[in-house]
Amino acid sequence: MLITDGHVLDIDARRFRKRDIRFGDGIFMAVADRLDAKPGERTICAEGLWLLPGLIDAHVHVIGVEDDLRQLHRQPPYLVAAKSARVLDRMLSRGFTSVRDAGGADASLVTAIETGLFRGPRLFPSGRGLAQPGGQGDFRSDGESDLGCPCCAGRRSITRLASGPAALRLAVGEEIAAGATQIKVMASGGIASPGGPEKRQYDVDELRAIVNAATEAGTYVMAHAYGAAAIRACVEAGIRSIEHGSGLDKATAVLMAERGAVLVPTLVVFDRLARSGGALGETAQRIFDESCASIRLAQAAGVQIAHGSDLEGSAHVDQSAEFRLKASVMTASEVIASATVVSARLLPGPARRGVLDDGAVADLIALDQNPLADIEALATPERHLRLVIKGGDVVLGRHLVGNEGAEA
Repeated sequence: MLITDGHVLDIDARRFRKRDIRFGDGIFMAVADRLDAKPGERTICAEGLWLLPGLIDAHVHVIGVEDDLRQLHRQPPYLVAAKSARVLDRMLSRGFTSVRDAGGADASLVTAIETGLFRGPRLFPSGRGLAQPGGQGDFRSDGESDLGCPCCAGRRSITRLASGPAALRLAVGEEIAAGATQIKVMASGGIASPGGPEKRQYDVDELRAIVNAATEAGTYVMAHAYGAAAIRACVEAGIRSIEHGSGLDKATAVLMAERGAVLVPTLVVFDRLARSGGALGETAQRIFDESCASIRLAQAAGVQIAHGSDLEGSAHVDQSAEFRLKASVMTASEVIASATVVSARLLPGPARRGVLDDGAVADLIALDQNPLADIEALATPERHLRLVIKGGDVVLGRHLVGNEGAEA
């Protein structure tokens, strides 16, 4: 297939250039100023459109289909899967061609997508996140001894409970065997957890046991972490990806840069909670403000910043609003890079993603407005997204006419 006359993003130069793109067999085959159509080749004219790599959300919960995650294990697994299918479909329709799940998804959903049973982005699951009993991620209700249904190994929870180096190493192995492409750990409290979000969970030996087990399996660890102490403990243990990361201080930001750790802020979840009011809203506003400060510190230290949203239940609809919020502390080109080339570095495997270059995976979106000039082009996909291509297949095409005279 050939796309002609589009404004193609050059992420390094931070500008768009008028270029043509040819792709086949799931990869970009050529990107050039001018490419002639081959006999019988399908062609889409992208005149007046801005072409970007497919978007990547590095922090989602696709089985987080309820506002109260404690309700997940009370629902039949078939219903949870059916609701997840809708979440995945809508993520793809917003232009996200790859997502890294931060707890809950496993290989079964990957198979459903790859075999065409579900329509959705490429999925990189973490399995169930590792949570400390009594801490953030312990979603047991009063009187419950197990998290999730023990008969199905708690597969309708985004976390599992484990403590102690031996038990944690075993848990890592079980999640990887179930299809996790990276491991998630809850290394601090959460916004509504006892003791506050900055309360550390897991000691240094436990964190290192998790990292060592993941490393031996050929992958890495991502950590839910608030506060400089928890973040520093994670980075010193070898954790590669810091989720949320509010309360970062300058010294820890420098350490993150030295160790190559990536920050994955999730502003939209705190913005939404802050607007709900009450004591939780006040805490959420504080975490939002601290998250913005963490982004500035991380940028000054040279830390790579990826893109995440961390929404559940009815909040999934706000996924694209993360672009608008990040643009309050980052330039438009930095925001775009975070959701493409930077987040791509967190996805395992040899495939090149997040760029519009020869040989890269053919994931692409087209907007009818320049996002470098106005980030609303990304924040409101229902108004501006015109084309989504995933792995060389057109999965969304709005009012695009190809050489066959039909809507692409």
